[in-house]
Amino acid sequence: MSVKRFTIWAVVAVCIFAVHATAQKNELSGMLGRTLISDQRIPGAPSYDPDLRFGDGLTFELNYARHLMGGELLSLSLEVPFVVNADEDLHTAQNVIPKQYSSYFVTPAARVNLFPEQAVSPWVSLGGGLGHFGASSTLEFGNLPNLGKTGTNTGVLQVGFGLDVRLFKRFTLRGEFREFWSGEPQLNVITTSSRQANQFVAGGVVWKF
Repeated sequence: MSVKRFTIWAVVAVCIFAVHATAQKNELSGMLGRTLISDQRIPGAPSYDPDLRFGDGLTFELNYARHLMGGELLSLSLEVPFVVNADEDLHTAQNVIPKQYSSYFVTPAARVNLFPEQAVSPWVSLGGGLGHFGASSTLEFGNLPNLGKTGTNTGVLQVGFGLDVRLFKRFTLRGEFREFWSGEPQLNVITTSSRQANQFVAGGVVWKF
């Protein structure tokens, strides 16, 4: 399934679910930020450029959350972050890697807020789910065709923390950091890493209803 089609499906599903949810216990948030990925060493690559390097892909998140329980000190919510990185650029000295790839992660999680009734509320999140990487059909240099495998599915562990600052009764500003610990995308090279830390830093708005 393409990232575009999956994104449309996810948005429609969240909206339908939100319409049928009861008032005041639900959140719908939109976030915009960057995905940061550390360089990865390629064994046998030229010493002047031995690493696979990643760009800082522009990434968005759509998140639905349902409040389950809590009081003035702590609250527990079930959330479903859906995070899409549509264009992750790649670079290495070897002309075998794709020009770029896209990714999405869907990771249902438990989120605990501290002081949920106050104007400022820090929180932590832990969950897991699925991810997909889709490599481009062309290589990084020369617009040559990518003959390797372009699609990779993976299990994903998500851990995050953030800060909510209330603007009005129903609207809140949110800053967050989430790490999606996934498998490696298929990029036509073997690196020294077996897992990939996709670090998402973002800000956005939460609507409570």
